[in-house]
Amino acid sequence: MRHLLTAIAIAISMHVGLTAADHSGRVAFRGVPVSGATVIAIQGDQQRVTVTDQDGVYRLAGLTDGAWTLRIEMLGFSTSSHEIAMAAAAPAPTWELTLLSLDAITRTAPPADAGSERTRPTTRPATSAQAPASASASASASASATVPAAASAGFQRAQVNASSSAAADARPFEGSGDADRAQSVADGFLINGSVNNGNASPFAQLAAFGNNRRNARSLYNGGLGVLLGHSSLDARPFSFTGEQTPKPSYYDAQIVASFAGPLRIPNLLRNGPNMFLGYQRTVDTSASTQSALMPTPLERAGDFSQTLDGSGRPIAIVDPATGRPFAGNLIPRSRLSPQAASLLNYYPLPNLDAAGRFNYQSPVLETKHQDAGQARLTQVLSGGKNQIFGNLAMQQTRTDAGNVFGFVDSSRLSGIDTTANWSHRFSQFLSLRLHYQFTRLTTTVTPYFANRTNVSGAAGIAGNNQDPINWGAPRLQFSSGVAGLGSAQAAENSTLTNGWGAEGLWGRGRHTITFGGDARAQQWNVLSQQDARGTFTFSGNATGSDLADFMLGLPHASSIAFGNADKIFRAPSLDAYVTDDWRVSPVLTVNAGMRWEYEGPIAEDQGRLANLDAAPGFASIRTAVGNDLMHPDWRGFQPRVGMALRPVAGSSLVIRAGYGIYRNPSIYQPIALLLAQQPPLSTTLSVESRAANPLTLANGFLAAPGPTSNTFAVDPDFRAGYAHNWQVLAQRDLPASLTMTATYLGTHGSHLMQEFLPNTVPAWAVNPCPACPEGFVYLTSKGHANRQTGQMQLRRRLRNGMTAMVQYAISKATDDAGAFTGVSMNGSAIAQDWLHLDAEWAASNFDQRHLLTAQFQYTTGAGVTGGGLTDAGIARFLRGWTITSQLTAGSGLPLTPVYLTSVSGTGVTGTIRANVNGAAAGTVPDGYYVNPAAYTAPLAGQWGDAGRNSITGPRQFSLDAGIGRTFLWGDRINLDWRMNATNVLNRVTYATVNTIVGSPQFGLPTTANPMRKVQASLRLRF
Repeated sequence: MRHLLTAIAIAISMHVGLTAADHSGRVAFRGVPVSGATVIAIQGDQQRVTVTDQDGVYRLAGLTDGAWTLRIEMLGFSTSSHEIAMAAAAPAPTWELTLLSLDAITRTAPPADAGSERTRPTTRPATSAQAPASASASASASASATVPAAASAGFQRAQVNASSSAAADARPFEGSGDADRAQSVADGFLINGSVNNGNASPFAQLAAFGNNRRNARSLYNGGLGVLLGHSSLDARPFSFTGEQTPKPSYYDAQIVASFAGPLRIPNLLRNGPNMFLGYQRTVDTSASTQSALMPTPLERAGDFSQTLDGSGRPIAIVDPATGRPFAGNLIPRSRLSPQAASLLNYYPLPNLDAAGRFNYQSPVLETKHQDAGQARLTQVLSGGKNQIFGNLAMQQTRTDAGNVFGFVDSSRLSGIDTTANWSHRFSQFLSLRLHYQFTRLTTTVTPYFANRTNVSGAAGIAGNNQDPINWGAPRLQFSSGVAGLGSAQAAENSTLTNGWGAEGLWGRGRHTITFGGDARAQQWNVLSQQDARGTFTFSGNATGSDLADFMLGLPHASSIAFGNADKIFRAPSLDAYVTDDWRVSPVLTVNAGMRWEYEGPIAEDQGRLANLDAAPGFASIRTAVGNDLMHPDWRGFQPRVGMALRPVAGSSLVIRAGYGIYRNPSIYQPIALLLAQQPPLSTTLSVESRAANPLTLANGFLAAPGPTSNTFAVDPDFRAGYAHNWQVLAQRDLPASLTMTATYLGTHGSHLMQEFLPNTVPAWAVNPCPACPEGFVYLTSKGHANRQTGQMQLRRRLRNGMTAMVQYAISKATDDAGAFTGVSMNGSAIAQDWLHLDAEWAASNFDQRHLLTAQFQYTTGAGVTGGGLTDAGIARFLRGWTITSQLTAGSGLPLTPVYLTSVSGTGVTGTIRANVNGAAAGTVPDGYYVNPAAYTAPLAGQWGDAGRNSITGPRQFSLDAGIGRTFLWGDRINLDWRMNATNVLNRVTYATVNTIVGSPQFGLPTTANPMRKVQASLRLRF
């Protein structure tokens, strides 16, 4: 997984062990919270949508690393667009809206930015200029690293900082819109409100002269809507082979209902609280065509006479018993492994021409069913100085995900999130808010074979877990590109969080001071294994062919981790903050403050954690068991300061600048999961096959470990990472309703996560300390990172029904820290040479050098230039149509060429890089992203010299479009119709590239982004 960095674009969160992070913020107008504003986050083909709650707070869950475009829409206000860089420990900003003119309010609200209407420090998440020293309440992270991120995103919480204006409580379910329906949701198609929720905000107008209302406004409002999509409207999924498979039939649907107004019961409750009720039912399907390389009928019989290597030449397989080639490249039937023959029954036969790089293809579906409900109550008590408000949200999600083998793994997620708030206004200058939040998330993952078929037992594979819930095949990895067998790991986890907080707001003269703090008690109840069925890696070390090794039942390496399945983790979380928003003069505002936060190392309820206590230089180690394995880090002080200056009187020019330190404390849960899966608490193994200890499919998990059976350890002095962030921004209005903004952002990260393998040497090299312990991954916090970004944005504010924005960013990000995933044997995160960690300095995983985004919206018949469309007749039909479009184009992300074999003395694969011929590397064949002929296996006794992240992946491009119209029905009823298309040009863009040197697919794309998908929505609002 990629680095999880701070919201300001860099590295304090690089290695939290989650695949995505949450982003929270607040929308306000001159300091007053705006509820019902639609917030849309866009990154390539991905979109996440939510709306703000009673306090103007929004939350977007499951945002992957990198740059996102944030768009905020609200009826009656200019729509603002912002570029943010996502991470798990990002500060929660406050976005200030700009009120439209009366003429503009009568038309559809456009996506325009707030401009420079107020001299205020910049509030971008990618900057510290907002100087947010306040904090929001946060809930727990996902229940387990084994839980799919997509399933748990609705309730995952990352530690976030709020802006100087207010603290925010995270809300669930509000960021769960999928990319395929996000634009419809962006148009207000969401259970917890729409752009019309402004009717319940302080900005709604009552019936009065000049506001164009013929009748009194009702106390109640609501809506009923449906979104529909069918596979017949979607483009056929992209095929890497060029062969068309049968197009799967599926449908998408979303039913939404909402109702809001005062709760009144005749003769019982006359002045009840304002309430909001919402329900959403979603059925969403993702279709793809997956291609794979399957063993041929000849290879299944041991005949490799027709098998070619990665260069297209016939291979020669060697008999490991004699060292001589097999006659005719035929393995005698008597030598074939019965375990391999049993596992081959789960491999489908090729259905395409075997001469291609793929010989099998099938359609694959992933279907999600979701039910979500939400209730919200707000009551102003007598006297008007006290207010209570609360929120209750519930969600159930079922996901069935298939794979190329036809296995369908299922996951179930259910959760509840409730928040209670009480606020008191002591005076017009002083107010206080107290809040409590309870969150519970339960996740169950059921693999395809669980309680159905004991695949390993039937094959005669010993040493892995035989509990029925963990039945299935071991994971198989092949260096040549043969499809790897495997399925999900079973899990039954729950997360509970109790949070308390207080925030005060004090205004004194030109100062507005915000202060407060939060305390959270977090508990994770985990019932899952890290790798219960085990993993076998085949690299061709025995015969020269990885598949021939498999047919003989001779893996090169094996790993497994199970036992101590039930774990109860607990951890406290604290924060405190103070911020001063100082309006020094009409042209200068300064925002300064301090935030402190602490999240202690996670403790297991019965002390079932194990770590390695290493001597200097790793000359020796000993196992330590208990909860006091890591030292707490109380150094969570984070100063922030920002300023906004209008240097020229009467000019629209505004200069904003800021500096801050941002820390990532949400790092301990994935570490605790690994420490709980270590001996003597569990069965853990990671070994390679040796002459003295040969591995087979039958006994590969019974092999004797090396000097230590532990596979993972962490530095007891491990520290939470942090980043220094600074930004300068200049913004000015131009003629023709244009606004230009230039931004520079710099970040330096410290104490980032690094993983390495102590006491290891290259293959065939002499080990200077053969008695020193090896075979385990060691995690430290000594990494660093830098990022520099320049950005230009040109916006056209709403004029004559049209608004547009174009933005270009150029950046460079480097680090020497791998992407810690919470899985100890994932070689992509581990340094190649543990004695030269500085050699890992390279482009960051998220380093996208160039990114261009553009947005366009036009409403027909609006403005002075509407012309004839203001007349009667056909103009009535042509008027009022809104056309939208979003474009994203960017350069590719960096990739690392890997030589898939285990590190000598360990079972860890994926850390060794290839050797590269620089002269040949620049010649890239058509269709490839790297020249396969330029890369070879490392020389004996040497590490590979190919740099980390030295390959540039596919460029990214996406163009989405939509058209819609609102039809008025009387004074109060609106009918909204909209049709949206993602990837409207049906253009093929690739998502991943094969980076395994020696594979026939090396340098070629392996997965593609979704093709065009069309959905239509219809909603009735009153």
